[in-house]
Amino acid sequence: MNIFVCIKQVPDAKDVRLDPETNTLAREGVQSIINPYDRHALEEAVRLKEKYSGTVTVISMGPPQAEVILREAVSCGADQGILISDRAFAGADTLATTYTIAMAIKKSGTPDLVLCGKQAIDGDTAQVGPGLAERLNMPYVTCVRKINDFDNDTLLLERMMDDGYDELEVQLPALLTVIKEINTPRLPSLKGKMKAKKIEITTLSAEDICADSTQLGLTGSPTWVVNVFSPEFTGERSMITGSVDEQVAQLTEKLTELI
Repeated sequence: MNIFVCIKQVPDAKDVRLDPETNTLAREGVQSIINPYDRHALEEAVRLKEKYSGTVTVISMGPPQAEVILREAVSCGADQGILISDRAFAGADTLATTYTIAMAIKKSGTPDLVLCGKQAIDGDTAQVGPGLAERLNMPYVTCVRKINDFDNDTLLLERMMDDGYDELEVQLPALLTVIKEINTPRLPSLKGKMKAKKIEITTLSAEDICADSTQLGLTGSPTWVVNVFSPEFTGERSMITGSVDEQVAQLTEKLTELI
């Protein structure tokens, strides 16, 4: 089984803060980590490889320093890493991002399975997985909480729902996004760390993946972030008393005033 895992380098959530002058994320002095949901995707890929054999390729789009998370992924059991990095990719929204990653995957091989985390903790859109599946012309399942079996190119799995879970069959090749309930990610082994230190990470530019420049970065992004700000908390509060009906009426009135 040829498995690709998409991972993203994100700022550690506990250290995230906004620059009060620019209203952008202040990244200086903030540790960067593998997106937590992507760790679960990586772990599931390695488990599938160990059970059914195959290869695991981790792929990430980002600046040159994102190479560090690819090496970390290799230390946890991945076989190889691919970094998609070029100034032409800067400012990409999810549409441009899925185009870029899809072109890189097509350039790098023919996956039987693509695994992604449910969403990234910095953007929280949950759009890249489904968008990438569309670009790759693959069926996809989101919010996968368990993979039960693999037989005759078919995965039997469970998808988390608001009121329980669905049991599904999906024919490979396919793309899955996973949630944290699917597994507990392993720690890097000493052998894995030694391998990660020596392995050569492949870097792909816009030219390498034969990308259409009009679909990359800001040029290829139909959406832009206009403004980012921290909400202001005044600490004002009031108590609502009376019967249930009276409390509902008071709450409705207060909410109406705020609209």
